[in-house]
Amino acid sequence: MALTPADSTFVEALRAALPGLDMCAPEPHHLEEPRSRWHGQAGIVVRPRSTKEVAATVGAAARAKVPVVPYGGGTGLVGGQIMPDGPAPLLLSLERMNAIRAIHPEENVLEAEAGAVLADIQAAADAAGRLFPLSIAARGSAQIGGNLATNAGGVNVLRYGNARDLCLGLEAVLPDGRVWNGLKRLRKDNTGYDLRNLLIGAEGTLGVITAAALKLAPRPAGEGTALMIVPDPAAALKLLALARAHMAEGISAFEIIHRQGLEFLAETVPDLRQPFAAPPDWFVLIDVGLARGLDPAQALERLFAEGLDAGIVSDGLIARSEAQRHQFWETREQIPEANRRIGAVSSHDISLPMGAVPDFIEKGRAVIAEIGEFRINCFGHLGDGNLHYNVFPMPGKTRADHRGKRDAIKRAVHDLVDEMGGSVSAEHGIGRLKVADLERYGDPVKLDAMRAIKTALDPAGIMNPGAVLRPGP
Repeated sequence: MALTPADSTFVEALRAALPGLDMCAPEPHHLEEPRSRWHGQAGIVVRPRSTKEVAATVGAAARAKVPVVPYGGGTGLVGGQIMPDGPAPLLLSLERMNAIRAIHPEENVLEAEAGAVLADIQAAADAAGRLFPLSIAARGSAQIGGNLATNAGGVNVLRYGNARDLCLGLEAVLPDGRVWNGLKRLRKDNTGYDLRNLLIGAEGTLGVITAAALKLAPRPAGEGTALMIVPDPAAALKLLALARAHMAEGISAFEIIHRQGLEFLAETVPDLRQPFAAPPDWFVLIDVGLARGLDPAQALERLFAEGLDAGIVSDGLIARSEAQRHQFWETREQIPEANRRIGAVSSHDISLPMGAVPDFIEKGRAVIAEIGEFRINCFGHLGDGNLHYNVFPMPGKTRADHRGKRDAIKRAVHDLVDEMGGSVSAEHGIGRLKVADLERYGDPVKLDAMRAIKTALDPAGIMNPGAVLRPGP
């Protein structure tokens, strides 16, 4: 079914129907994603203040067949918030719906509107003596509605799970403008199809999340962080197994980092204090949170000693203060910014069975070498098998010099991932960037089911057209 643009006629009709609705022209940040690879368009930006206004706006768009692109913090990396072609859409920004509606510390539950920034949710939980463990580099601007719409991961998935695992209930506006009141705080609700998990990860293609009931966790009594140098990724996996044997579920994060990341930091963020005088080839960042009576520093020291005896650790640093913990994490969290400044030829957010990670890293270097001479910055969440595998030009070159090889690199990496039983989209989503990848590597039966669900809930195809699934005829 043909869609129509959010033109002046539609805007005037919407203004007449909802005279108090906040509307504005799109600003540059609305039309460009962080990597500057996608540039979009919008006929109007609407900034509702309530679920009622969202419902009325979406209902009006449905009747007029105007496309709707939900917009959160704009931090997505696969173009899900950017519509580059087709009829100019209505950009639905949730920024004014940013309230923390309620906190129930005794239940470990917090209710927040979709526009609440992740860092503000973390602060509200902390003020109540609790932890909201979802943590990503963009937590200062990413909004919880977008985190849920993309099923965001981050550094604490090993212990606490993805965004999906941290949500009990949702309130959402469906593509016809009706409100689904699923904002429940229940741990058990076995009443048929799970609409909550259908909307989480749907990237705004099945409706607009307006509020969520989120799981909190008790704050660990003691927290500790260490950097440990390992000879290779296989040794890092053995160290993870040893750490689990020591601390079980007390491990919050287990990150693997290659020397290339530190070299990029030295090149692009020279003022950042690096933890090692000479960058090791591979090291891991381990973060733990333990119960009362257990000393994280002592636990990490025992882990280091056993790792040293086993030949899987050669050196390391254990944080002795919160400032040093912050410094260790700052090193890890600045790597994506360093990558951005260098300029990747091709970036890959992939996941693999954990046991396959070392083999993939070796094979990956070989398949990239067949295409040309490049630098590879491989780092990520080893504890859940999620790697950020990014390919860069050699010094003196730029990504523009290799534009013709980008597709070949991407295909080679993704073919290898698929061959090894992995996923070409681990935590960033499909957006518009990976629609063709989903078609190439996705299970055909799953794709048919997804298209059937999309048609059933959004027959006019107004919700974020072009994201996740290619628009129908």
